Amino acid sequence: MAGDRTYFAAISLFRNGPLSRATKIRLYKTLIRPVVTYGAETWTMTKKEEQSLLIFERKIFRRIYGPKYEDGEWKIRKNRELEELNKGENIVKWIKGQRISWLGHLERMEEDRMPRKIFTQELEETRRRGRPRKRWREEVERDLQVLGVRRWRELVIYREKWRGIVRQAKAHRAL
Repeated sequence: MAGDRTYFAAISLFRNGPLSRATKIRLYKTLIRPVVTYGAETWTMTKKEEQSLLIFERKIFRRIYGPKYEDGEWKIRKNRELEELNKGENIVKWIKGQRISWLGHLERMEEDRMPRKIFTQELEETRRRGRPRKRWREEVERDLQVLGVRRWRELVIYREKWRGIVRQAKAHRAL
């Protein structure tokens, strides 16, 4: 994964003692996360892919926060502790927020632009046998349902409201 290469290229910064945790988190969010999530607005993610992204992110946060000293011994931080330290934010929620943001962008786009044409085009072929593959549009609409957003096509026009929905998605517990 490209994120691993980026992380290991910058690992000396994360091992550096004088840098504060806030600086290390900012480095992660500006150096590593963009490499890992390049083009994530268009991804459909399986549970397995979501888990591997969360594992990767927790590996970095364990390096940033380090072990804790408890009852006379050093202990590795649990996943729940890392989640509390990051206030519930994680890479999967961030990606889902980016997808919702891209949905708004596509919906506001002029009809003659290629991404909009691809987005609005209906496929005429039938699906293959077996379990259907996830479709991007269905997955993003499901995320909007979880957020409780009704009539999203009407809300897309109002950019400030849409930004609020994107912020809500990045902080929502159920996503």
